[in-house]
Amino acid sequence: MDDLKPAVNPAGALIRPAEPADVDVLHRFICELAEAEQYPGQVTAQPRDLAAALFVPHPLAEAVVATIDGQPAGFALFYSTYSTVLGRAGLHLEDLYVGPEHLGSGLGRALRAHLAELAVRRGCARLEWWVLHTNEPALRFYRRLHARTLDEIAALRLDGDHLRNLATERPI
Repeated sequence: MDDLKPAVNPAGALIRPAEPADVDVLHRFICELAEAEQYPGQVTAQPRDLAAALFVPHPLAEAVVATIDGQPAGFALFYSTYSTVLGRAGLHLEDLYVGPEHLGSGLGRALRAHLAELAVRRGCARLEWWVLHTNEPALRFYRRLHARTLDEIAALRLDGDHLRNLATERPI
């Protein structure tokens, strides 16, 4: 996107749009994030999957990479949403990760602030994300940002055989 420009933030990092050459780093960060969050599953995405989602004419998502002294230190991956109730776009943050050596440096907050500023520039009504119930450090961090837990909705998922079974049902 044209409005996704590099920015230097208070943590001293450069936050820039991800580039095709970043797919291996993004994949490594995604694997590290899943391990850190004790994600109850296996990361099956490969770097080529990220490239096919991020670096095509009509990308499914966008990403930014935070670098410190030219070295990747974290990332955020997000995509556009739309609220029929508000009649406005939003951003959904799929993943945000800061390497363990940079935790507590303000880099996570800087990445989130970068996305908030991007959402405001794009006229979005909201910035949303999910967090595992087991990720207490992240939940504490988000509460300090005044993010609220949504009690009015439940996140649901249909996948695997159940998804395929529903897909093969035919209306009566």
